Amino acid sequence: MRVESAKYNKPILPEHNGNPLIEALPPKLPWQEVMNKLSNYPDYAEDIAEHPDPLVREEYLMRIKELRQPLEEYQECFRAVERAIKVGYSARNPHSPTTIQYMHYNIDELPEITPVTGNFIPKGDGLTLIGDSGIGKSTMIEQVLNYFPSIIVHKKHDGKEVPFKHQVVSLKVDCPHSSSVRDLCEEILSALDLVLGRELTKPEAYIGSLTRQIEQHIKTCQLGILVIDEMQNLQFKKTGGENKLLNYIHRLVNKLGIPIFFIANPPFDESLVTALKAARRAESGYFKKLKVLDAEDQSWRAFIDALWNYQWTNPYTELSDTLARKLHELTCGNIDMAARTYTEAQRLLIGSDDETITETSLETAYNVACGLSKSTSEIIAQKTSSTLPSGPVRNSRIAKQNSSKKKTDKTGDITKPQHPEFAAQITTLLKDVDLASKIADPDKIQSALLDDNPLNRLATTGVLMSDPLAELG
Repeated sequence: MRVESAKYNKPILPEHNGNPLIEALPPKLPWQEVMNKLSNYPDYAEDIAEHPDPLVREEYLMRIKELRQPLEEYQECFRAVERAIKVGYSARNPHSPTTIQYMHYNIDELPEITPVTGNFIPKGDGLTLIGDSGIGKSTMIEQVLNYFPSIIVHKKHDGKEVPFKHQVVSLKVDCPHSSSVRDLCEEILSALDLVLGRELTKPEAYIGSLTRQIEQHIKTCQLGILVIDEMQNLQFKKTGGENKLLNYIHRLVNKLGIPIFFIANPPFDESLVTALKAARRAESGYFKKLKVLDAEDQSWRAFIDALWNYQWTNPYTELSDTLARKLHELTCGNIDMAARTYTEAQRLLIGSDDETITETSLETAYNVACGLSKSTSEIIAQKTSSTLPSGPVRNSRIAKQNSSKKKTDKTGDITKPQHPEFAAQITTLLKDVDLASKIADPDKIQSALLDDNPLNRLATTGVLMSDPLAELG
């Protein structure tokens, strides 16, 4: 949470002049500069990859969670949020007599006297973001919201006292599973108390009093935008309970002028289209249905390129097209699952004799890190739709799979040495660029075949052992 003292900037639109709520917002910047602020690239700490203690290298894997890579889709979302906040505030200039009346009376109990600047006209927009779990919805909106201060502290604006102290730019809550208006109100009240660092407010006992209590708190904290996540919890049932909640949310937009941002998994969008009024309100400011990223998508490549830099295995494995395709094939372009798979692959490999990241390493890590996610209907459907048919598995492949059960390598990668007692020596041989010069007699096997007793010849030269454990001591 970021708390900043108000620094007033000259707005672009002349009608926003003199409105401290808008002037205190960050100035509008070119997208390239915005992206730099949205991104977060923790230090690679490349030297740590050579640290002798595997526990130290494994600890650095936690930095992957701090990586924030803006994607192409962020720009449209960011500009929509920026626009919605300004539009909502444009109707609530605290120096205006209209806003003073709005602040002091319940929205349904305004006096008949009209202020000289006119009656309050709400300008709240509805924004909606739909997408499957783990596709990056919450990450995107959190990065966008983090661009703005959580709270702006005001003192004086243009030499005049500001009739409030704190401006809460955004507030994010989850939709209650019960589809209850009361539960949502209590969630908002609790979130406001938390962000303002004050003691918990006791909710009013009756729903009518509680909704008025919430509306008054929202007005006095100058809320810029209310984000409601997990809107798929709003199940459309015959009881009508969900409609009451949706109607209450729309009341916040239509009466208080507070922009609302819905975030949900499908089929929330299908539920919305059943009611034209609800659909129109939900998309008035922005509507986006996020899809899984294609393997050739610029956003996927940007994310994978950034992710791959956070590697503390030794040696460093370059990102090849094969590995990038494998990661996409496993995770269906789901960036959360891709990050977890890549992290787990390193965790499995660090400390082993060969820490090279391979396709098999990624596959094993995917099964460990995404064991539950890969069984969800969404992932199964995505893989089914993108997988081309293939013939039955050959017996030879089954034999290889069965033989791999005896291996001790944690990743199950059969292209690597699997017997730990020989792993270091075999790895050295495999990576030796001048192996031929180190073989004293390259024809030893061939010459033994010409002998009358080849087995005896090989045994006497130390190539063949009938009892290796006893002979090696």
